[in-house]
Amino acid sequence: MIERGKPIADFRLVIVNGEAYVERYIRSFQTRDLFTIWGILQLLRLYPGKIPDLDLLFYCGDNTVIMKSDYKGRYAALAPPVFHYCGEEAALDIVFPDWSFWGWVEVNIKPWEEQLRAIKKERERIKWEKREPYAYWKGNPTSPDRGDLLNCNVSDKHDWNARLYVQDWAKEIQEGFKHSKLEDQCTHRYKIYIEGRTWSVSEKYILACDSMTLLVNPKYYDFFSRSMMPMQHFWPIRNENKCRDLKFAVEWGNNYTQKAEAIGKAGSKFIEEALTMQNVYDYMFHLLNEYSKLLKFKPTIPPNARRLCSETTEQGLLKEFMVQSMVKSPSDKLPCALPPPFKPQAIKASLKAKEKIARQVETWETEYWKKLKA
Repeated sequence: MIERGKPIADFRLVIVNGEAYVERYIRSFQTRDLFTIWGILQLLRLYPGKIPDLDLLFYCGDNTVIMKSDYKGRYAALAPPVFHYCGEEAALDIVFPDWSFWGWVEVNIKPWEEQLRAIKKERERIKWEKREPYAYWKGNPTSPDRGDLLNCNVSDKHDWNARLYVQDWAKEIQEGFKHSKLEDQCTHRYKIYIEGRTWSVSEKYILACDSMTLLVNPKYYDFFSRSMMPMQHFWPIRNENKCRDLKFAVEWGNNYTQKAEAIGKAGSKFIEEALTMQNVYDYMFHLLNEYSKLLKFKPTIPPNARRLCSETTEQGLLKEFMVQSMVKSPSDKLPCALPPPFKPQAIKASLKAKEKIARQVETWETEYWKKLKA
């Protein structure tokens, strides 16, 4: 099954006796593979001798690749296990933390702990009630949905309560990233999260701002976001009704400022408490341990693989981010205990609760637009 996934994967990672080896198949986009592998090496440093022998494939692109529709019926057992940064209902990709937790050099985004500290410091500079009373988004319009979002920008004809900006990364690189610092983007009461080609690493940074997150209904999921609840951690926005939904959400928040601020702070609290690097590593630990139990063979080092060193030989910003995100010493505690899996009834109940809340928001909005027309 693993061999069948090689044409899809960027690299193969094998752990034997606590040592990691990698066999690369294609050149990954930017340094995604480098920082993903670095993250796994830090896990080995955090829990030495506790990661079992394993053999896995990793895909570093945006789109999900192991589609359920390709492995139906008698072909179901042929689906190769491939690790990836996101999943969706139609896919079988195994969801793993993305590279940005250890840094994203190309756009000057620091390792997660450093970046979160910077955001927390700067968000205190402008208190919620003093922030711009609009919905803010700044990003790269890499998808039709993001292109459609730009139609909600303020114009001579409409004001949908949104202030939207295209991020010109080429210009930013030339000017030394003066206008793209994430910690400088906590200036509005509301921030929009919308997927790019698939999921976006921007979600955690947006939620960390204390602004109420206006979350455009996602198709994809990462490893942490499915436990968030609408109207507790974020405000739901329909993809097919973006502009009207955004306008109503901002109007509601500006009329119920204490409730809107509370949702923003709850989203940030969730990110700070659930997404500690300790929890990220524990998720990785349990995922790899459960995966290793499924292997029906003893992993061996591929002939073309090279052994990985947990010390960095990189230079410049690469080295800086790796040093910042390096695990300094082994943990003196065991990983958190893995809770039992959710029962199907509990999952259904959670999904129903989310749907009920979303319908309630839609009802409020319908009434709002009716009153405006009256």
